[in-house]
Amino acid sequence: MKNIFKVLLLLLATVTLVSCDNEDSVQLTLSPQGSGEITTPSSGSKYILNPAESQLNPVLTINWNPSEYGTPTEIKYVVEVAKAGTSFAAPFKAASTSNRFVTWNIGELNNIAVTAGLSPFTEGGLEIRILSTVGATKSLLQTSAAVTVFITTFTTDLPTIAVPGNHQGWDPATAPLLAASGFGKTDYEGYVWLNGEFKFLAPDKAGKFFWGNKDWGDDGTKTGKLIDKDGENNANATVAGYYFVKADTEKLTYSIQAVSWGIIGAATPTGWDSDTDLTYDSATKTLFVDIRLENGKGWKFRGNNEWGAFEFGSLNKDGFIQAGGDFIFDRPTGNYRVVLDLRNPRKYTYTITAK
Repeated sequence: MKNIFKVLLLLLATVTLVSCDNEDSVQLTLSPQGSGEITTPSSGSKYILNPAESQLNPVLTINWNPSEYGTPTEIKYVVEVAKAGTSFAAPFKAASTSNRFVTWNIGELNNIAVTAGLSPFTEGGLEIRILSTVGATKSLLQTSAAVTVFITTFTTDLPTIAVPGNHQGWDPATAPLLAASGFGKTDYEGYVWLNGEFKFLAPDKAGKFFWGNKDWGDDGTKTGKLIDKDGENNANATVAGYYFVKADTEKLTYSIQAVSWGIIGAATPTGWDSDTDLTYDSATKTLFVDIRLENGKGWKFRGNNEWGAFEFGSLNKDGFIQAGGDFIFDRPTGNYRVVLDLRNPRKYTYTITAK
């Protein structure tokens, strides 16, 4: 019986060695014999991506034929994309798979196209190609011919301009920003601590702020008119303070209005009769107040101790504070620090922390 087991073990080892030898032999016969060419989409296909539509909706499926290596083997595929006309000088790896298809939803395709360098809201060409390799070392690379599709992308980022000036050492890179109401709009606004002269500065194509970019200054009349030509004057905040700043770079107008912020409401010590003022913190560039708040009662932020012009009492769908309504204080009655953060233009927030 023992001899039978020995024979079986010897036979099994022999089969294993033969199998390994055969596998090595097969691997040695592999050679590139044809790349997997893209079958869909066809070159010239167009896709307009809608930011209002569900970002999970599938929008583009890429299919390709199998690459050939002379014998059946597992193949790894990489989908590469690049901005049309760049000859894949800086390709972006958009997917990796052992399948012969990949599907992207709206959000994924928008991110891929923007990463590749396509400009938002403008139709741009995106080249797509398939790379194939075999083995753990990803050897025997084959590259398909590229197809070009045309995509109109979008962005949810608001356009911005900077406000460099005496208030921050005239440093464009660290200057506070104003934001427009939407892409392609020129109605910039935001809250800025000003102290003396300043001007408005556009970003470069990469979104960076440097001297030498287009800038705007006062036309010399001090009547809220901008110019972007030689001889422009700096705008000027003659009194240091926190300002609501507006600039329209198409209409060439600007304005600044000093705003002192406070908290008012039944939840505060003085009720709805008067404000409790917030203090500007130059280190954090936020406004704060330490205050006793009562549970279950309403309150809001109000500017300049008056109704209508500046007030925040609710949140929009994105969670940023907006005008209208009243906040309800839903924590235990006690002492709290309330911080109003207006640094991110048109995307304002606040925090409440127990003291």
